[in-house]
Amino acid sequence: MERAIGSRIALATAVDVAHAAGVSQATVSRAFTPGSSISEATRDRIFRIAEQLGYQPNLIARSLTSGRSNLVGIGIENLRNPFFSETLEAMSLELAKAGLRSMLFTTRDDETADTPVQDVLRYRLDALVLVSATFSSGFASQCQAARVPVILYNRTNGDERISSVTGDNVFGARALAAFLIAGGHRRFAFIAGLEDSSTSRARESGFNAYLSEHGFAAPLRATGDFTYEGAAAATRRLLLSPDRPDAIFCANDHMATAAIDIAQFEFGLEVGRELSIVGFDDIQAASRPCYSLTTFAQRADLMVRATIDIIRGLRANDAPAAPVHRIINGELVIRTSARRPTRSAITASTT
Repeated sequence: MERAIGSRIALATAVDVAHAAGVSQATVSRAFTPGSSISEATRDRIFRIAEQLGYQPNLIARSLTSGRSNLVGIGIENLRNPFFSETLEAMSLELAKAGLRSMLFTTRDDETADTPVQDVLRYRLDALVLVSATFSSGFASQCQAARVPVILYNRTNGDERISSVTGDNVFGARALAAFLIAGGHRRFAFIAGLEDSSTSRARESGFNAYLSEHGFAAPLRATGDFTYEGAAAATRRLLLSPDRPDAIFCANDHMATAAIDIAQFEFGLEVGRELSIVGFDDIQAASRPCYSLTTFAQRADLMVRATIDIIRGLRANDAPAAPVHRIINGELVIRTSARRPTRSAITASTT
């Protein structure tokens, strides 16, 4: 139902729906609030009438009344990384199941989340999830002042006010180092992501520590910036070095696919026999026959659920809640991009 007001067309309101359905305006509001106490028959009737009248609830107006917007901001830095695009899809679905809506914003690799989030904070967000996006301490204070809890996904930053959900980066890197050593490799290399990435640093630290504990020198190192192009250039540098590695650990699978392509098609190497390449994440491309990538799988589904659980806990508390830090276990996935050990793979120690 539309009503003319001057030169404008006014859309149907909750009052119109309530009048047509023979219920109160509060009942209409409950019908559109997930989890509210209302019979299915009444909810269905209200939905049917609302559709006939063309009514849509004004979420911003409702947030002013309830103090809850049911809106979660998601800041993401690099959608070219398949792990993050897969995460975004899973997180959007899980938020919807929880009766929450998502607002997406992106940042460039060379900027923090501060600038685009200035606009996002104008909405009454119930929480803000930063998927490997960086931000300043001043921004964290601004979010705290606005009573918008921030959750870091797949990254930490040392700020004790900020909750986080990550995979077990150190253990995973140690497991990959153990697997490569057990496969008889002796000359190792590591392709890092962004230099300021806590995720890349943790994986490099775990990998290097395990090698050192077992008598191996520090691996050759190149930086791939978590991009395909950066990893391709890094692989060329490593394979042209006088002391060419026989095993390369890439800080994520996206870079590992580039390393495999360069090794095979530019250097003519048989990956898995002449050169082993391993990654981290277990993105969908990792299982394709053209890559068959040995990797340490991050359970994005469990990481997303842990993030949603934190959001639920934060929403349940009127007072600011203590930050939560969750580390989600993963597992080694063995395929053919790396030489298999002739003996049982060593189980990496977390100590």
